[in-house]
Amino acid sequence: MATTETTPLRAVALVCTLSPSPKPSSSQLLAEQTMEALAEHGVTGKVIRIADYDVKPGVKTDMGDGDAWPEIRATVLGCDILILSTPIWLGHPASVTQLVLERLNAELGESDDEGRLLTYGKVAGVCVVGNEDGAHHVSAELFQGLNDVGFTLAPNAVTYWVGEAMQGTDYQDLDKTPEKTAATTKTLAANTAHLARRLKTAPYPASS
Repeated sequence: MATTETTPLRAVALVCTLSPSPKPSSSQLLAEQTMEALAEHGVTGKVIRIADYDVKPGVKTDMGDGDAWPEIRATVLGCDILILSTPIWLGHPASVTQLVLERLNAELGESDDEGRLLTYGKVAGVCVVGNEDGAHHVSAELFQGLNDVGFTLAPNAVTYWVGEAMQGTDYQDLDKTPEKTAATTKTLAANTAHLARRLKTAPYPASS
């Protein structure tokens, strides 16, 4: 079937807050808002909070002994879009985010019949929240890591909110979503869905 502007797409958002459910999470909120924005472009999917699962540290697809990553990995590989949502801690992505990137590193050893990474043709986007500046630094780290393991990123593939320095207001504590953040989320969704459909129409060439 030919890919059109209405071809359904699947997405998964991996939320890398340090806090397990049911504790409120700004990273979860922004991820959910991004999924809602993607839904306007015919994208369905789910949000997974990594801290709710026993994801083992390591760089293999399966670390054994109850490792929850293989099931999460199957969800990622079954989707067209991956959203990675992280808080900023000490100016860097949360440790859970680094854990996810390290597990995704295993994809460098996996390929299809034409030699392409299994992540080729999948599009990634990033959500960042924090109470200090640093969203550009954090997104730069995640962009490079996601690209290294085979994901493609559209223009403006990050949405973020950072509060005023040296104060304690979280994104989830705001009375309403700031207009700039809402607009950026919509841009991320539109560009990411567009690129995902283009890649379904024209896959990357076989690797030599």
